[in-house]
Amino acid sequence: MGSLGEEELVQMVRDFIESETPSSISLTTSRSLSLNHQPTCLILQEVLGKHTDEEAEIHEKILMYLKVEGSAGHQTNNLKKLVVLKLRNDGYEASLCKTSWVCTSSHHKGGYEYIDVMVGENGRPKRVIVDMEFRSQFELARPTVTYKEMINNLPLIFVGTEEKLNRIIPLICSAAKTSLKENGLHVPPWRKPAYMLSKWLSKNCKKVSVLSPQDIDLVEDHHHKTEEKNSIACLPSIFSRSQLQFFLKP
Repeated sequence: MGSLGEEELVQMVRDFIESETPSSISLTTSRSLSLNHQPTCLILQEVLGKHTDEEAEIHEKILMYLKVEGSAGHQTNNLKKLVVLKLRNDGYEASLCKTSWVCTSSHHKGGYEYIDVMVGENGRPKRVIVDMEFRSQFELARPTVTYKEMINNLPLIFVGTEEKLNRIIPLICSAAKTSLKENGLHVPPWRKPAYMLSKWLSKNCKKVSVLSPQDIDLVEDHHHKTEEKNSIACLPSIFSRSQLQFFLKP
């Protein structure tokens, strides 16, 4: 996965393409497309509403970690590493995973980072995926009202199995396709289910080395000193101020 600057540049290009002037479409078609979202939303809510005790516990612990660390200005990757370390300290078999995939006829080359946690279920190991930037992966530059409402109901932090991802990603991508078409826009390959699922389920997945908390502090201390010299006022965080305020509520 490239640097944060590269990712932001790619996202800007994608948003620019998706914000092209839409072609005209009839009001009747627009209404029928919006109605088609309703069963999708119900199914999505049903799937997301089901979770195991282990998934709920992991989610609660991560929120607790963020209450302590979320406002400390950690860099994106380092915050993920800190969460992995804290999960390990609490007895979980947690890892930072990096997926990548090559360019094919159906999608572009890409890469992604997330956390996975191995838990036991009926005596068998089960993989739980944790994505701390889940909702942002589905944002569109100019969504329809219906699609925006759907995305706002997605969890900021996803904690669930591969099976759950296999069920919800096609639903969200279908809704994104409808939203884009309602605005007369082309559906780019990176908005299709195969590309989106590659982020978490690519066969090319490797474990990323996690630094000790002391190493992370040293890296970030140097980073903050550099920022101070450049008079940068904002501390980097994967969450917006409003999201952090939500997490830090007593």
